[in-house]
Amino acid sequence: MVSFIGREQQLSTLQALLADIERGSGDPSPGECLLIRGRRRIGKSSLVEAFVDRAGVPAVFFTASGASTDIELEAFTEAVRASTLPEREVFDDATPGNWSAALRQLAGVLPDDQPSVVVIDEVPYLVDRVDAFEGILQRSWDRELSRKPVLLVLVGSDLSMMEALGSYGRPFHQRGKEMVLGPLNPAEVGEMLRLDPAEAFDAALVTGGLPLICAGWRPGDDLWTFLAAELANPVSPLLVSAERSLAAEFPDAAMARTVLSAIGSGERTFTNIARAAGGISHSTLTRAAQVLIDKRVVAAELPLSTTASKERRYRVTDPYLRFWLTFVAPHLAEIERLRGDLTLQRVKAGWTTWRGRAVEPLLRESLARLLPDGALPAAPAIGSYWTRSNSIEIDIVGADREPVAKHLLFIGSIRWLEAAAFDDHDLVALQRHRTAITDDPIPLVALSRSGVSAAGLSASYGPADLLQAWQHSGATRP
Repeated sequence: MVSFIGREQQLSTLQALLADIERGSGDPSPGECLLIRGRRRIGKSSLVEAFVDRAGVPAVFFTASGASTDIELEAFTEAVRASTLPEREVFDDATPGNWSAALRQLAGVLPDDQPSVVVIDEVPYLVDRVDAFEGILQRSWDRELSRKPVLLVLVGSDLSMMEALGSYGRPFHQRGKEMVLGPLNPAEVGEMLRLDPAEAFDAALVTGGLPLICAGWRPGDDLWTFLAAELANPVSPLLVSAERSLAAEFPDAAMARTVLSAIGSGERTFTNIARAAGGISHSTLTRAAQVLIDKRVVAAELPLSTTASKERRYRVTDPYLRFWLTFVAPHLAEIERLRGDLTLQRVKAGWTTWRGRAVEPLLRESLARLLPDGALPAAPAIGSYWTRSNSIEIDIVGADREPVAKHLLFIGSIRWLEAAAFDDHDLVALQRHRTAITDDPIPLVALSRSGVSAAGLSASYGPADLLQAWQHSGATRP
């Protein structure tokens, strides 16, 4: 089992909910429901399994598979029969004929005198395949399940559907608390792999903080040792995780996959993406891009400034998927021929350029978590700025709101090179960019991997400073 470094807060949250149920077992409705969502292969199921193991209470764990209603119902029945619920034998004597009966029968076998846990994993499959499943679930929860001292955990990888499940106007609205499970953050990755701060950010970019991929990185190894081993193994998690996730996420959306590949290859503007995707039409690209945005796989961003702009740019939100689309997917055939050494050389040749852009969103998020400090104020919005011609590109813009701000709070530059500090030339360029977007003498900031040699900045931060921003972050109690 992958070590749950960085997941202790989430486990504590689950344990606290179970403790609340135990303390309130005399209430008319002592049950609690928790909705957990997060991208595929992020470790949601493993987290809940670890919690169930630690809890030591009667439990049933069912995972939907996207099969037909009858097959899913049979699998659910088998899961209950194989569970640790004390009266599970009831399901041997009476097989439920539909989901309403199954949930009602489940409520009947849950203990009254001690807490229990019921986990339904990949709930979106049931919502998609079982007619009126949300309503069935809501009625069962209101009438039967919530009246037992049970923690009902609903887990799903389809982020938009899981968000909708608890939203206003839907049957299950306000019936469950929510937990969003993200990847391991850079500090957690660094701790798990015993890396220094700069290397921890590199590892976060390549692995995306996915526990399964991090588990293949031997603690203390550098990036190139890890990549050499992974690229030499055609079935390594680094190679296969993205393909499996995409196949599950977009089974019938070939055009979305094509557009995603174009964005992943480095195209950022609508026109260039359309060209890279084979010259598809405006309407086709719009539909495909919206699918990717709804799935949270792609972000569509606007320049952050005090004036409105239509210069939208697109990027892949998951850095691991971005790495895979750039360096791995186009060369899977050669990796399968056991020539991952060629792929590795290609990664080394393009690494500095790729990393320079890929690390920017992660560093902006690091800065947002770090502020306020003695040098810079907290910024409700931290983004970037660009023009259509790219004559002006500003890596960091802090403002009071986005995408059109009333007040700019600071601007900055990211220089993320191994052997080049942020110098006077970089400072002059940043000052010139400031005059292009504001007349106010707002603070200037630099994020540099290799230090700062220029004088005149309001603040500067290196890898250790930025990593510190993540060291106590995690899920809060829902």
